[in-house]
Amino acid sequence: MANTTSDYTASDIQVLEGLEAVRRRPGMYIGSTDERGLHHLVYEIVDNAVDEAMAGYCDRVEITIGADDWVTVTDNGRGIPVDKHEKTGLSALETVMTVLHAGGKFGGGGYKVSGGLHGVGASVVNALAESLVIEVRRDGKVTTQRYERGVALSRPKTKRASKEERANTGTTVRWLADRDVFEHLNYDFETLAQRFREVAYLNRKLWIRLRDERAAAGPGGRETNFFFEGGIRSFVRYLNRDRGVLQPLPFDVTRETEGTSIEIALQYNDGFNEHVFAFANTINTIDGGSHLTGFRSALTRVLNGHARRNKLLAESDPNLTAEDVREGLTAVVSVKLGEPQFEGQTKTRLGNPEVKGQTESVMSEALSEYLDGNSREARRIIDKCQTSARAREAARKARDLVVRKGALEGATLPGKLADCSERDPAQSEIYIVEGPSAGGTAKQGRDRRTQAILPLRGKVLNVEKARLDKLLAHDSFRTLITALGTGIRDEFDIEKLRYHKVIIMTDADVDGAHIRALLLTFFYRFMPELIERGYLYIAQPPLYKVQNGKNATWIYSDTDLESHVAGLKEGSKHSIQRYKGLGEMNAEQLWETTMNPEDRLMLQVDVRDDIGADHVFAQLMGDDVPARRKFIESHADQVVNLDV
Repeated sequence: MANTTSDYTASDIQVLEGLEAVRRRPGMYIGSTDERGLHHLVYEIVDNAVDEAMAGYCDRVEITIGADDWVTVTDNGRGIPVDKHEKTGLSALETVMTVLHAGGKFGGGGYKVSGGLHGVGASVVNALAESLVIEVRRDGKVTTQRYERGVALSRPKTKRASKEERANTGTTVRWLADRDVFEHLNYDFETLAQRFREVAYLNRKLWIRLRDERAAAGPGGRETNFFFEGGIRSFVRYLNRDRGVLQPLPFDVTRETEGTSIEIALQYNDGFNEHVFAFANTINTIDGGSHLTGFRSALTRVLNGHARRNKLLAESDPNLTAEDVREGLTAVVSVKLGEPQFEGQTKTRLGNPEVKGQTESVMSEALSEYLDGNSREARRIIDKCQTSARAREAARKARDLVVRKGALEGATLPGKLADCSERDPAQSEIYIVEGPSAGGTAKQGRDRRTQAILPLRGKVLNVEKARLDKLLAHDSFRTLITALGTGIRDEFDIEKLRYHKVIIMTDADVDGAHIRALLLTFFYRFMPELIERGYLYIAQPPLYKVQNGKNATWIYSDTDLESHVAGLKEGSKHSIQRYKGLGEMNAEQLWETTMNPEDRLMLQVDVRDDIGADHVFAQLMGDDVPARRKFIESHADQVVNLDV
């Protein structure tokens, strides 16, 4: 690992503009001021350390959540430059910490590859920190500076490093998030761990240590370390750990072409869903882009070419389609380049057109060699794709049949649907209700102008273990797809959605929870954009009714019940009724407790960690019974409101 500092100086820090707007509108820079925004602060500082790792100057990053809610991030990179900056007249360190869009990622001298291209990370964290202390170790000196809410309390203070300090260059940032900005300082260990696990996979041989010293972490705290010599090949194995795989080891390739580093790993499994994750400079480009397009083009072409050359496809068989070759595919595509063109501040799509051809070329050559040298695995993959092709054709016929019957045409709504009169989707909502009994009550209690009701019959199909043709043959899903109007998967069109609130409303018992899980699986696998846009909700009907004389109180959790009962006068006569089914309430009660927009409680479905969510659905809804049992046993103590 290189560890020189002479080639990284104040001249590498480029200034674009100042800092005041961050505290006024923090959501513009970190997304929100809830738990997600709080975690974003940690990611910004860690990403700076990872940029040092990608440049070849850092191989260890340590993150500590202190007992006092201070967060500390330490790396062993070169250390931020501390010499005077020509344009600002301040030290380069203070320039980086107080000037928005100032960093070593614009001029090309500091970093050839970087994830933090906007140069706002350190200064934004500083602006949103109640207090922040930074320490830089470089050139035989230790420089420190303290800030409050982005304002320097003094100039940087430099001292000669001790012998031990001289051997360890790098940067340490320690901060307390501003409690006037953030709702709560609740750092979630698992959320952070998942993010840093992902970063470690994408940066082979980078050691990341996460430690939690808060009381809730238990005696001695909690710690996890990530270090993967296998890089994204290990990542793919991790993603497929609860699935039956068709290849003993994943295919992988790492090559550099025209200044772009390209890494690809893939492995097929016996499932029916695609799990492909694309990254650019370690940023998860959830909306894909040119690197993903190049990968997919090469995959389809190479598999068809191999199948034709080796007569695995009959002459009369049509070519495999992109949809055929993506069933059961788990893959990671990671590119690192000097001048990425991300679309939008959120960096969710890579736009560089040249990367498509680069990725396609690398993928085509390497995958062709792999298939030619691994005939057994190649045959299994082609067989899997052919089975998918037959199922796709069956699904097409099933779809054509139901379309002819009017079951999937937007103009012909299902008879089970009690639609609302409002035609503006933004003002309309649909309740997906368990069973005809609850459906009848909901129809009577609803606001007919804005609320539609769709009752389902019995438990729906588990789509994690079924192909598209089986789904389209299932009455409840055909009805649901028709009612929403969007189509599914590749045909999904969010602009055709008829309701901007899609609300799952099931009974508060085991069966209701199961049906809710099955519906969530369907939406996650076949209509993910519905979740991404924030249109999917879960209704929260009350669990209890406490009658105290003539006064009735609806209670929504066991904790609230304990608190409420404890607050009743001693000796008062009260009764407690547990509600398990929606049908136990009359229409007026259902409206009052669960459907009235003025008073109801609802949970908005959100996916903060796509990789983690994908694993949970595969583990809990897939075919691996031992993995599901292990999950249930390890999380049994977290179950509340369990009625057997």
